[in-house]
Amino acid sequence: MKIIYLDCFSGISGDMFLGAMVDMGIPIGTLASGLYGLGLDIRLDVKKVRKHGIAGTKLDVIAPDTAHERHLSDILEIIDASALESDIKAASGNIFRRLAEAEAKVHGISAEEVHFHEVGALDTIADVVGAAICYKASGAEALFSSPVNVGSGFVKTSHGLLPVPAPATLELLKGASIYSTGIQSELVTPTGAAILAGLCGGYGPMPYMTAEKTGYGAGTKDLEAPNLLRAVLGEKIQKKA
Repeated sequence: MKIIYLDCFSGISGDMFLGAMVDMGIPIGTLASGLYGLGLDIRLDVKKVRKHGIAGTKLDVIAPDTAHERHLSDILEIIDASALESDIKAASGNIFRRLAEAEAKVHGISAEEVHFHEVGALDTIADVVGAAICYKASGAEALFSSPVNVGSGFVKTSHGLLPVPAPATLELLKGASIYSTGIQSELVTPTGAAILAGLCGGYGPMPYMTAEKTGYGAGTKDLEAPNLLRAVLGEKIQKKA
């Protein structure tokens, strides 16, 4: 069985996931053509960077309305009205529903009442849909993750200063193996946590697998550890007794 294993030693965000997939070999044209099917005013900025001497891909979705607020129904309407394939629509919608349910639980309201702020922007919609596009293009049948480094401290949001991991992020990480090395930074964003919640089939050490491709997706910050998400694509093999 072909799988993707994510090594989240420096957390995960939407742009880090896309960068790791492109660095691993998903053609940027495949991602771009899929995202343009959303019919949104977006473009991709892709460049090679180095974090602590390790080369990776930094991928940013450039969009004009990063402060725009949307409800879940608005986002699902954009996805459903797009030219995307039905399975990509379904996977993207599932990830956003998980985001809405996490925000709703934290704020004590219904999922339909949730006002998306940071995660309602076009760049985040593209991150989520792009994750579904890349996962399908990889040919993987399952995705697994290492324990996730969440960081520590506080993060500034539209609701004010919140502890790291942010409450909605922590809600999305229920069932995941998480830890902190004390880095004073938000290492897991709500979008990154939602991608894990929607795609990840389990957390733990790297399984027995034949590694075929690797990729490194870079985050924006420069930290005391390499701010990278490592992805490994390969064939999962049965451990011999």
